[in-house]
Amino acid sequence: MDKATAKKIERLLDQCVVPPGKKISLKRDFDPGAEPRDIQKKDAAELLRGGVARLAELQEMLYAQDRWSVLVIFQAMDAAGKDGTIKHVMSGINPQGCQVFSFKAPTSEELDHDYLWRCSKALPERGRIGIFNRSYYEEVLITKVHPEIIRGQKLPDQFKDKRIYERRYEEINNFEKYLSNNGVKIVKFFLNVSRQEQKKRFLERLEEPEKNWKFSHADVREREHWDEYMQAYQDCLNATSTRWAPWHVIPADAKWFTRLAVAAILYHTLEGLDLRYPNVTDEQRRLLSEARQLLLAQK
Repeated sequence: MDKATAKKIERLLDQCVVPPGKKISLKRDFDPGAEPRDIQKKDAAELLRGGVARLAELQEMLYAQDRWSVLVIFQAMDAAGKDGTIKHVMSGINPQGCQVFSFKAPTSEELDHDYLWRCSKALPERGRIGIFNRSYYEEVLITKVHPEIIRGQKLPDQFKDKRIYERRYEEINNFEKYLSNNGVKIVKFFLNVSRQEQKKRFLERLEEPEKNWKFSHADVREREHWDEYMQAYQDCLNATSTRWAPWHVIPADAKWFTRLAVAAILYHTLEGLDLRYPNVTDEQRRLLSEARQLLLAQK
């Protein structure tokens, strides 16, 4: 990627960040249909290939250095493109250094633990990239829209009060700060799709046989709560975008731009970790030389 294009992308990425400590309005500040004026769709595929190739190089250094891990969190409304973005952006990553977890409704075992437990045990080891397709953030999103979920959880009654979300925002921020202080770099994406584009994609799932499997009747019912979800997301973004784990709101109506923006943010994040291959000691060089001589002497 040339320097001029890199600068263009950097400017766009700055517009995606939810500034820590500053209140944003999803409706006013972030347009789901936004597209860059100075980057063309026809150039996106080549730019994405270059970004994915560089991501693969950085991921290899991340694995070799074995100091940092990277946790990537995707949250979005249904049909916003989480699965496709993960597939296209992570296509060149070594599978041994990357793992993806999708979190559905909690199981009975998971409900017998605190709400962070099931995600905690899926955190990436040092040297790896872990991707959460949905996450513990569901506990401050869908539960806000459907408070009956909280009422059905096995919490002591005194913790099912009006301050539950205020406490959970604080708990999540503290959890992420703890992870950050221990070498886990957290990158959070909200894929911001419009209601109109979601409807279009749902209809495609109904009309195209190869996409029928993606359709769930429950998704249509959830559209009735669109405004409530947008308020829950806005509250969450404002409360949990921090210096150590800021949120990125990515326009999701144009898939080509969604994927390019996510790849660029991951690229810049990994570059900022000062990754490098481990230094070889004099003793290791001696052993490497000895191994080379032994190999050359063998038939």
